[in-house]
Amino acid sequence: MKLKGVMPALVTPFDAGGKVDFPAFEKHMLSLRAAGVTGWVPCGSTGEYFSMSNQEREDVLRFVKDFASEDEVLIAGTNAPATREVIENTARAKEIGYDIVLLATPFYTRPTQDELLKHYRAVLDAVDVSLVLYNYPPKDGVEISFELMDALADHPRVIGIKESSGVLQRAVDIYSRYKGRIDLISGSDDIALDFMFWGADCWICGPANCMAKACCDLDRTFRSGELDRAREQMAVLYRAMNILESGKFVQKIKYGCELQGTPVGECRAPLGPLTNEEKAEFKAAMAPVLSR
Repeated sequence: MKLKGVMPALVTPFDAGGKVDFPAFEKHMLSLRAAGVTGWVPCGSTGEYFSMSNQEREDVLRFVKDFASEDEVLIAGTNAPATREVIENTARAKEIGYDIVLLATPFYTRPTQDELLKHYRAVLDAVDVSLVLYNYPPKDGVEISFELMDALADHPRVIGIKESSGVLQRAVDIYSRYKGRIDLISGSDDIALDFMFWGADCWICGPANCMAKACCDLDRTFRSGELDRAREQMAVLYRAMNILESGKFVQKIKYGCELQGTPVGECRAPLGPLTNEEKAEFKAAMAPVLSR
C-alpha cells in the first residue's frame, strides 16, 4: 500500500468536563475533509492517547472509522509501554476496521534495538495489520536504527516510517537505502518540503489540525511541480511550524484549532494551558497561514 497526501494526526477534543467531545470532533473533521486531507490518524501522541482509557481509545477509533469515507485511509495509533498492551490495542483496532497501525518505540522503557526488533515482530506476528514505524527520539528516547530497518525492510507488512527526528540526513538515508521497500513519511513538519523532495509522498501531520488547507495546498503544489511556489508556501508555514516544535506542541495545536474556528477544548493533565505570551506568539505566526 502506498500512502499519499496529508493525513492529520488527529487531536482528541475534550469538553469542559474533560470527556471526549464527539460533536466537536465531527465539526473539526468535516473542516479537515473540506481542506483535502487523504485520511485519518487517531490516537497518536497529538491525540493524547497517553491520557486516555482503553475504552476512550476504542470509542475514538470507532468514531473516526464510522466518519471516514471509503477513499480515506485509516491508520490507528496503538502504542503503549509494553508489547502485550500494544498487541491488545492493535488487535482491537483491527477488529474495529483499521488495517494499518502507527507504532513508535514503547515509551518510558527505552528498549535496546534487539528488544525493539522483537517487539515489532511480535506485533506483526500476532495481528494481521500493516505497520508504519514512528521514529521520534526527542520524545521517546530511542531511535529506530538503520540496522533495525534493515531487518524489517523486506517484511511485506512494514510499509513506511514516519520520521520525526527533525534530521534531514535521516530522510535522505531512508530514501536512499529503502526506496521501494520502506516508504519515507514526513513527520518533521518544519522541514516537510525537504522531505517531499526526498521521496515522502505522505505527510502524517499534527499541524494539519489547525492549518490543513495550507498543508494540503503545499502538498498539491509540490506534486504539480511548481517548486518555487511550494518554497514560498513553506516559508509562510515555517514560523508557525517552528514555534510548534519549540515546545507545548499539542497545546498549541489545540489553540490553533480555536483560532481557525473549530475549538477542541483543552489538553488533559499533565499538559497545562498556554501562557498569554505563548498564545500571542503563536497567534501572530498563524495569522498569515490562516489568511491564505
